Amino acid sequence: MRSDAIEKAFPGLAAGSYEISSPQNYRYNCIAWATNNDSKWWWPDPQNIGYWPSGVPRKVTLESFISAFESLGFSVCDNQDLEEGYEKIAIFTDSRDIPTHAARQISSGRWTSKLGRLEDIEHELMGVAGSAYGKISVVFRRPI
Repeated sequence: MRSDAIEKAFPGLAAGSYEISSPQNYRYNCIAWATNNDSKWWWPDPQNIGYWPSGVPRKVTLESFISAFESLGFSVCDNQDLEEGYEKIAIFTDSRDIPTHAARQISSGRWTSKLGRLEDIEHELMGVAGSAYGKISVVFRRPI
C-alpha cells in the first residue's frame, strides 16, 4: 500500500519502493520505533514530557542522541550495510545537525521508520532523506 501524503512529504520514497506496515498511531514516534518501542513517545524535551533514557542530557543535540543510543548498548559504526548478528539504527539531522529522525534496519536489509504521527513504513534508507529529515549523520549497531 502507498500513500500520496507520504510521497508528497518524502519525494524520495515516490521513486523507490516502500510499504506502509502499520496504521497511524500517536502513542510513539520514530525514536521510540527505532528502539523497538511502540508504547511511548521518546524525545529529550526539557519539560520531561517525552521519555528519555535516565542520565542522558535532555537536549535536542546530536551528542545527546548519541549518548541515548549508547546507553542502550549501541555503538557508532561506519556503514549502513546489513551485518549478520547486529541490529542497526540511523540518525538523521537537519542542516544544523539537529536530530530529526531515526530509522531501524530490519532483517531483510531494508529499514523501518515511524513517520511522525503517520504510519510506520518499510523502505530504502535514503528514501526518507531530504527536506523533511535531512541527511544521515550517524549509524549505530548493537549485537543481537
